[in-house]
Amino acid sequence: MRDILDRAEAHDRWRLEECLNLQPSENVTSPQVRRLLASDLGHRYTLPWKGEIHGAWVENAYGGTRYLDEIEEAGEGFARELFHARFASLKPLSGHVAAIQLLLSACSKGDRVLVIDAKHGGYDGYMPEYLPELLDLHLEVDFLPFDESRWNLDYAAASDKIITWRPRLVLLGSSFLLFPFDLRHLRGPCNTARALLAYDGSHPLGLIAGGEFQSPLTEGADILIGSTHKSFPGPQGGIFCTNREDVWERYRRNLHWRVLDNVHWNRLAGVAQTLLEMKQFGSGYAKAVVRNAQALAGALDRHGVPVKFRELGFTRSHQLHLDEGLLRERFGLTPHEWCARLGQNDLIVDSVARLGSSEITRMGATEADMGEVASLLVRAAKGEDVRSAVHALRSRLKLAFVFE
Repeated sequence: MRDILDRAEAHDRWRLEECLNLQPSENVTSPQVRRLLASDLGHRYTLPWKGEIHGAWVENAYGGTRYLDEIEEAGEGFARELFHARFASLKPLSGHVAAIQLLLSACSKGDRVLVIDAKHGGYDGYMPEYLPELLDLHLEVDFLPFDESRWNLDYAAASDKIITWRPRLVLLGSSFLLFPFDLRHLRGPCNTARALLAYDGSHPLGLIAGGEFQSPLTEGADILIGSTHKSFPGPQGGIFCTNREDVWERYRRNLHWRVLDNVHWNRLAGVAQTLLEMKQFGSGYAKAVVRNAQALAGALDRHGVPVKFRELGFTRSHQLHLDEGLLRERFGLTPHEWCARLGQNDLIVDSVARLGSSEITRMGATEADMGEVASLLVRAAKGEDVRSAVHALRSRLKLAFVFE
């Protein structure tokens, strides 16, 4: 029976040396971030307080914290700069925890919230039976009108609904995100309804950090949250940014001994380091991710793979979406079967008919490689064993957009 280290090492060899990963929800970190994740920071606490705890004044509830506090301060500064925010926190342990903080910071019991329906790619956690129910806020949740032909909001109908329904929060969060939202169009109706406008950037956060896709806080959003491990190539974690002081104060009140205690300082340091990498390399990385996604979509389309929204240029993000019905018709595979067959050939995709370009871009793949990637996907889907060709391509790639 192999022990845990043996299994972890086998996993690392397989996923980092032999596979091509095309899942839009995953990425890889730099060697520097991996060093931070394995550092002594993972053993420690810090709790800057500068107030009373149990009747006694303390500056920090723990000793030995000076470097931890400096790391957090630097990381928050990088986040404020990259996301154009007055306030930023790297404390959320995940994008989902950031979403919890978003709802707690924006809403009171019984408030109305407009979200994107899961059937249109909206994040499942925002559906009425999940976070709104779990948090005991008794939020009244309804859905933003959506134009399936353009895979975006129906902005005229959405504006009317915001004005007439008067929600406290309009929340744009999507797991199937191809095209930017028109935040400026929504800002006016939100002002009329006195609604907060929030943007869950979990999927496009790395593109936003690199100046691509869109800039939520300068285009009209009040709050930006996200995961730090999808198109943003950091360790698994979350982020919370806002320009509104009232929202920020509610966020801070809900932190310690409510939503969080220890925030895992090795993780936070890894996020801070990735933000520094995005300051240096983010523009080139984000542009390459989008170019690779578009090039891969075009190549797959030429091979007969049913990539949706050809007439719209397929995508402007790191994601591609496949037509499930045509996938069955042309390849005889459901999305789950497509995932399993490709996985047998060390081509990693998810089982909900999405593809993503973030990790292969971070691994060093370019537009010139996308034709070969598409060919490997098609050959594997048709039953050919292409593992040796996958391994050969993977061996030619070198981690990119990182400090040497």
